[in-house]
Amino acid sequence: MSTSATASVSTHILDTSAGRPAEGIAVQLSARSGRVAHWQALGGSATDADGRCKDLPALPEGTTHVRLDFAVEPYFEKKSANDAKSQADAQQDAPANRDSGAGVFFPEVAITFAVVPGEHYHVPLLLNPFGYSVYRGS
Repeated sequence: MSTSATASVSTHILDTSAGRPAEGIAVQLSARSGRVAHWQALGGSATDADGRCKDLPALPEGTTHVRLDFAVEPYFEKKSANDAKSQADAQQDAPANRDSGAGVFFPEVAITFAVVPGEHYHVPLLLNPFGYSVYRGS
């Protein structure tokens, strides 16, 4: 819960290519107290089976900007290694294998947003191998 002196943040990740929550993605939370202030790493978490980070650290008083860093490369590498479809794609020269070079097009996703005290910010990440989308949820 946020108080009148701080904002709070939550997130979850949906793998839209699978239509399922993305489990096991590391998420780091950083904050700063102004546009030119230095980022302060606050800690992190990893998504659970429901794709949620339920234990992100609290924001310090005076936070004006927040950054969420999602380490998605290990998730897609693991998924690819466990996915029989990826073998079929390779045999058919599918775009995922032909065009992405290293195998993961976006190895990380960094989302930066402004906050005000007393507000809660839920920032979902909709993720697939070749794109992502974020929005302010509820």
